[in-house]
Amino acid sequence: MIKPDQPTSMEENEITLGTGMGPLKFGASMDEVRALMGEPEEIEESEDDDEFEHQAWNYLEEGYSLYFDREDDYRLSCIETDHPGLRLFGEPIQGKSQAAIEELMSRHGYTNPETERMETGEVRLSYEKEMIDLYFDEDELQFVNFGVFISDDLEVQWPS
Repeated sequence: MIKPDQPTSMEENEITLGTGMGPLKFGASMDEVRALMGEPEEIEESEDDDEFEHQAWNYLEEGYSLYFDREDDYRLSCIETDHPGLRLFGEPIQGKSQAAIEELMSRHGYTNPETERMETGEVRLSYEKEMIDLYFDEDELQFVNFGVFISDDLEVQWPS
């Protein structure tokens, strides 16, 4: 639900961990997202062998993929983006180095991420409890995948 004091444009592109990005909030229905973002350029259905049944709404021009899980009544639960205006804790992050992102996260109390080199050569920096993965190529942040928080008993923690 968009409140009057919230931005109504995705131009803000501020990631709020566990909550969403700009006016896009985790827990929003497909209708609410459609009202905010318009029609997606493409909709992908999960494969039959995927662990979670979902739909991905791709806004290719804007650089967003929005994920709706069937298990969560198709509410927005995850965002993946490579938007050049990405911000985290008020700071622009697109193109930053892995060390700069780790330092930014550490300043806000998030430490001990997991790092994995992907088969394709990118490095994934994961903050599991914060539900955010940051992907680097040649030590420059390329895209971010982040989602709604999940409790230790695997309960989804929808933002209020």
